[in-house]
Amino acid sequence: MHTKSAKPASFAHSAAQEPHKNRTKEILKKHPEIRRYVGKNPLTFWFIAGVVALQIALAFLLREQSWWLILPAAYTVGAVANHALFVLIHECTHHLIFSRRVWNNLASILANLPIVVPGAISFHRYHLKHHAFQGIYELDADVPNEWEARLIGNSAPGKALWLLFYPIFQGLRPLRLKEIGFIDGWILLNWFVQFSFDIAIFMLFGAKAFCFLLFSLFFSIGLHPLGARWIQRHFVVEGDQETYSYYGAMNKLAFNVGHHNEHHDFPSVPWNHLPKVRAAAREYYDTLTWHKSWTKLLFQFLFDPKLSLFSRVVRGDRGQVALNAEVKPDLEAIEKMA
Repeated sequence: MHTKSAKPASFAHSAAQEPHKNRTKEILKKHPEIRRYVGKNPLTFWFIAGVVALQIALAFLLREQSWWLILPAAYTVGAVANHALFVLIHECTHHLIFSRRVWNNLASILANLPIVVPGAISFHRYHLKHHAFQGIYELDADVPNEWEARLIGNSAPGKALWLLFYPIFQGLRPLRLKEIGFIDGWILLNWFVQFSFDIAIFMLFGAKAFCFLLFSLFFSIGLHPLGARWIQRHFVVEGDQETYSYYGAMNKLAFNVGHHNEHHDFPSVPWNHLPKVRAAAREYYDTLTWHKSWTKLLFQFLFDPKLSLFSRVVRGDRGQVALNAEVKPDLEAIEKMA
């Protein structure tokens, strides 16, 4: 059981291992047909190309427009587009587009371009550790820093500021993960390509075009209904449940990223098949608490004093998983779990 107070001043602690591995085994025993959803979806690359082209085109069209048009455009179309690119980078991270890792990495670097800040390859490194070591404070960058949680507290203004500047707070978390290397050749390539793109946009299109992309970044993962996705995934809102799915209409524009329990249970299943996983094993997923509105969750998080950055589960048991473990993106990994 987890220990959590009404207004937590620390994270909830669990003595159990993360919940997904055992549930995956159970589901596969009852629903072996789910194995057929494991695989690649090369068509996802064309979504990447299309959304990148859309953002570049919008930046060009807005290069000489009023700020009163640029800001609403960034909050609406730009935020949705950039959020979609984050999800598509996530698909690349799990190698769900191409068979070869190099092509998935290159696709993620392409998807990173309109996001302004280089992070696709770093996300790959830290996100796979999040799957392998969910809730391990020293290895899971998805868990907020303790100082971060204490700084923000339980107030609505504090939580609003945290969401507004979420990209900055997220970028600081890897500093605490001392066991994970920070730099390699792929990360340097990501930085070089990204900063070259940023300079080109600024020089060719101008400051307003660049700011449109920058605002789209902050809105896509910040103080915006889309920003509630970062709350939805693992913030404890009921009982001991650690992971939550979202089944609202925005999944259609977000490549089914709301199916988060399904994704953690079956990380080798691409985005287009995740609803089929839920449909096949409804007795597991429909009995869990899930969210149907990111907007409602956003306001709940802001104004419910019982919810804070401490509303997360942490654990010390690594489950005898090696530090270099990744969630293998292939059928063999699932077969071994069965």
